[in-house]
Amino acid sequence: MKIAFFDTHNFEKSVFQKENKVHNHEITFFETRLTEHTANLAVGYPCICAFVNDRLDHITLKIIAASGTKLIALRSAGFNHVDLEAANELGLRIVRVPEYSPYAVAEYAIALILSLNRKIHRAYSRVREGNFSLDGLVGFDLNNKTVGIVGTGKIGSIMAKILNGFGCHVLAFDSLKNPALVAAGVQYVSFDELLQKSDIISLHVPLIPETRHLIDARALSKMKSGVMLINTGRGALIDTQALIQSLKSEHVGYAGLDVYEEEEGIFFENLSDQILQDDQLARLLTFPNVLLTSHQAFLTEEALSNIAHTTLGNIAEFEKGKILSNEVCAEKNLKK
Repeated sequence: MKIAFFDTHNFEKSVFQKENKVHNHEITFFETRLTEHTANLAVGYPCICAFVNDRLDHITLKIIAASGTKLIALRSAGFNHVDLEAANELGLRIVRVPEYSPYAVAEYAIALILSLNRKIHRAYSRVREGNFSLDGLVGFDLNNKTVGIVGTGKIGSIMAKILNGFGCHVLAFDSLKNPALVAAGVQYVSFDELLQKSDIISLHVPLIPETRHLIDARALSKMKSGVMLINTGRGALIDTQALIQSLKSEHVGYAGLDVYEEEEGIFFENLSDQILQDDQLARLLTFPNVLLTSHQAFLTEEALSNIAHTTLGNIAEFEKGKILSNEVCAEKNLKK
């Protein structure tokens, strides 16, 4: 099948080319993001493969549908960037990668906690400049700290197990309780209780209308003074302006962010020779207690291999007329 890959990056090309030896799809890689302004590139491609910052809104979907596209293969787990209702109306089918490596994301969240706490990122920069002072680098023991995990799907569950190994008291909030975590000592509590009792809070829920700005001014006000907030999920889980205010007042003591709600067009790009136009992002970067990375929690060899394997397998199922194992159905997801 002819596939147009959008928003393609060097780190993934070779992985997809290797995996494609099994399927022999005809792949064209485009570095540009898919938007209404670039959708004309999809002409003649029955399948397009999109990444997290492609803009699959109604206008874009209408253009690619008129150009002959029948399948949208998301090489991501999240699908909040897709207008599912419009896709359904236009007869476009959508498949995704429901999981690639929950270990990659959970381990990265732990890395953010450790780096922020022990100020490893700051120490690294100091030493390279010949500054070997330890002033300002005091951290705390993770042992006996209370960590709240919002969302105990596969990533959140792995996170809980790792934190148990550090000797943390783990609280969790989720509509579904994981019996294995309960047996391991994880305590499920209400959202507000988690906010009030946790020294560290880590977000592991999908971005849906109900979770947009889950962490807003109200939620932040309920947290302990000096709390550490970690987000490796989706940027819009946090109200950025409310977080900035809480950082300025020193109520939030640390923020580890691998995602940002306005990251589209910024993350995954080299903008080092340009003036940053996003004032909120620029403000976040001024805080010494904020560690911000550009959506790289998923980025391991294992995860990339799994993404390529599942994505091309999804497309092969469509091409052969099989049931789509990883289809995103508008009716189902709009009820969530």
